[in-house]
Amino acid sequence: MMYGYVRAAAASPELRVADCAFNCQAVIAMIKEASESGAEIIVFPELCITGYTCGDLFLQEALLSEAENALRLIEEATVNLNLLTIVGLPYAYKGKLFNCAAVIYEGRLLGLIPKTHLPNNAEFYETRYFSPGIHTDGSEPFSNRLLFQFDDLPDMILGVELCEDLWAAIPPSSYHSKAGATVIANLSASNELAGKDDYRRSLVKGQSARAICGYVCACAGEDESTTDLVFSAHNIISENGKVLAESQRFQNGIIYADIDVCLLKGERRRNTLFALEAQGYETVIVNRPKHIPQRNNLLRYIDPAPFIPSDPALRAKRCEEILTLQALGLKKRLKHLNMKNVVLGISGGLDSTLALLVCVKTFNLLNLPLTGIHCITMPCFGTSSRTYENAVKLPALSGCPLREVNISAAVTQHFSDIGHNPDIHDLTFENAQARERTQVLMDIASQVNGLVVGTGDLSELALGFATYNGDHMSMYGVNASVPKTLIRYIIAYAADTCESKELSDVLRDILDTPVSPELLPPEDGTVSQITENILGPYEVHDFFLYNVLRLGFPPDKILFLSKIAFKRNYTDKELANWIKIFYKRFFANQFKRSCMPDGPKVGSVGLSPRGDWRMPSDAAVDIWINKIGL
Repeated sequence: MMYGYVRAAAASPELRVADCAFNCQAVIAMIKEASESGAEIIVFPELCITGYTCGDLFLQEALLSEAENALRLIEEATVNLNLLTIVGLPYAYKGKLFNCAAVIYEGRLLGLIPKTHLPNNAEFYETRYFSPGIHTDGSEPFSNRLLFQFDDLPDMILGVELCEDLWAAIPPSSYHSKAGATVIANLSASNELAGKDDYRRSLVKGQSARAICGYVCACAGEDESTTDLVFSAHNIISENGKVLAESQRFQNGIIYADIDVCLLKGERRRNTLFALEAQGYETVIVNRPKHIPQRNNLLRYIDPAPFIPSDPALRAKRCEEILTLQALGLKKRLKHLNMKNVVLGISGGLDSTLALLVCVKTFNLLNLPLTGIHCITMPCFGTSSRTYENAVKLPALSGCPLREVNISAAVTQHFSDIGHNPDIHDLTFENAQARERTQVLMDIASQVNGLVVGTGDLSELALGFATYNGDHMSMYGVNASVPKTLIRYIIAYAADTCESKELSDVLRDILDTPVSPELLPPEDGTVSQITENILGPYEVHDFFLYNVLRLGFPPDKILFLSKIAFKRNYTDKELANWIKIFYKRFFANQFKRSCMPDGPKVGSVGLSPRGDWRMPSDAAVDIWINKIGL
């Protein structure tokens, strides 16, 4: 188990209806296969020891006794495998027959969970044979309120339900999760109908999201009787609303995925609506070997761009939605202030480009003339010809007026006033330009009775890569919750969808321009100060940002995940260096976030001190740096 990942398997074995001996060996073969693959939990289908489609044969004592014999053989086969096995069978208890899940570990039967909700409509007649699940007093391991907890990973708590239980109005897994279960096993014999797979998938995803759990659904396979029904072995492993693994239907086999139970516990801590209610539940402790070999692989996709939808259609929808949310935020502010003018600095870079796109959309929503968008370009010592040309073209092609205010003389005078040598290109040299630009914008806003629209983004706020009371300050920050990596895609979306080829070409050239504050003089006419050469790639820092703020992962786990996500792009040494930069800058620059301007939240991560992130400006970073482990 690495960093709280538990490897789960959902298996659909070969089967012969009513042949317990054959089915037992098929289950055992899959148990051994799963153990060799590093699985720690394996879930089999409902009634897989006998077959779900035995009909009135369930009332035959011969079948029931053979099923119990097979269960004992399966128990013996699990010795020394370190694999929690959940298998389905009919089981007689106190004069009644129950559709049960048997939970087995290291040769021991830890408990039997009877199915709670029995379907008795259409093609299902389970109440003809079985009684609904019951809750015992805990003196016997037979109950529909049993949980199973790993002793070496207390966050790994398993609850069990069977097939129809998931389809009920309130599934038992809802109660299991409220009682502490982080992983739900569902032993299913859901038959296949046209379109039913989509509904089944949505149920599994939805329940894993509502219960904030991992969900392992193992379905009966194609070898069940086809007298009246067809089964498809549609196995699904989901985590908090996301499908981690899914089988190809009509093909028996095993699927695997690594469920992050620590992520689930963290999500529950952040969700104030999720409260534990464990009354009436019994927890069985699963005592595992003290020295379990660590796996060196991870069976789940680690997205290197967690802010960016991978599906092009969804990505386009997300870009349009974010633009709309930003525009609606600005629209409300302008209406409240009864203002018809905005002022923003145009640099020819990504952030100011997005801010201008938002302003244009806002003014269209308000039916205001675009002449009220006052674009100001303020060239100085570090301005390159490429960004200057784009800063001039972009407003014109967008239908907005542009005003140029060259601040070189003003900054030079300021250096003289404070006694700074302009040949010394230090922070004073850089910050004086940023603050002069902000002063110009604020004063022009006073001239036109307008609002200064901020351009700084979420990534810059996290890293503190902004001049305090310079580009850090505005009257409304439309980009405040948009990370740098996502800004690129929003501008690309605008380039793809705008009607003007000339505007599209300028947007694409801006996308191709290296990110830079342009506060140091160019070298041979090109940008000399490239942000990502100073801080590290924004795609890596946005990956850190998401995992730190959205998921609350510890530094060593984030570094581990980054090595998987970026293994083809960067070395382990580079990633270790950049994560240290991230944490040091994140902690050191909280004071800039504590007084950041208002701005709309448009995604799941934000740094507003009035909303998502409240942190003391003088907190020590030592714990986090030490946990990186280097």
